[in-house]
Amino acid sequence: MKRVTVIAGLLGLGLTVWMLMQFGARSILSLIMTGGWGILAATLFHAVQVALSAQAWRMIAGNSFSPSLPWRDYFLLRCVREGINNLLPVAQVGGEVWSSRLLARRGLGTKHAAAATICDLTLELLSQVLFTFMGLGLLLFLVKRSPITDELLESALIALAVGLALFISQWLGAVAFVEVLLVKIAGHLGWSGVDGIRGLHQAVLGLYKVKRNAVMALWLQFVAWALGAVEVCLILHFMGHDRSLSVGFVIEGVGEAAKSVGFAVPGALGVSEGGYLLIGSLFGISPALAIALSLIKRVREIAWGVPSLLVWQWLEHRWDARSQNGCKNPLPRSGL
Repeated sequence: MKRVTVIAGLLGLGLTVWMLMQFGARSILSLIMTGGWGILAATLFHAVQVALSAQAWRMIAGNSFSPSLPWRDYFLLRCVREGINNLLPVAQVGGEVWSSRLLARRGLGTKHAAAATICDLTLELLSQVLFTFMGLGLLLFLVKRSPITDELLESALIALAVGLALFISQWLGAVAFVEVLLVKIAGHLGWSGVDGIRGLHQAVLGLYKVKRNAVMALWLQFVAWALGAVEVCLILHFMGHDRSLSVGFVIEGVGEAAKSVGFAVPGALGVSEGGYLLIGSLFGISPALAIALSLIKRVREIAWGVPSLLVWQWLEHRWDARSQNGCKNPLPRSGL
């Protein structure tokens, strides 16, 4: 798996370097320097998206049988998720694995933390598919139909099918199958601690059924995705190439979808830039400007990601020390 990740990362890096050489590294750098204030604006604005996603995670995790953790715990863990996925050489779900582990240590327990993260990731995927479909609908309204729009719609339909299949499979017992498989493997290899995931399937289904939490969490995730359109417009504005919010909605929808498709590539390096380049061409955005937009978003990811990785190490030490002292909820309970 590590070899695949390294190879994918090198291919992504090579693709990025090729695009820089092909479309003028100097002009791209000049655009990035011009949009300097856009980097600051995008970095500050991203806090709103993280806050909404954290609240969605907290909402889907809540039930009457587990402690209610404060919103700031989920905010910090959401930052950790993004930092790991964006900056470390792992697939795009590595952050979910580590943040789920920390959530379990915080007091939810292995089973409930894993169930909450599975549900949150599933709803995030479904909300992204919905966001992308709405973006493509706007695209067909704003531009004429072309082979590019047809290919994008076909890709979106595939993504929708995958998202629905993932959601339905959880109801049909996919999680239960994985649970039984892990327990059997652990028994043969002598692993300890796996018993904590027994009942994971029922825990996942139980979280989906709690009041209207799943619907509200899905809505919050969608709003978080949609606000990415504002980020795109802010960056383009500071680079001197204003576009309407509807255009920003389309660019962000397709750009983030491309990033998700390239989940096997660390940070979706090269894949994300290709997505922005493709969709930008439909709105008269030059390749250099499209790549500069993507790279500025990467600078924002670094601005959030580096402190988030430090927070990750701090939480590893702090929550481990508190759990060893028998304190499951060291921070005062508060939240939205």
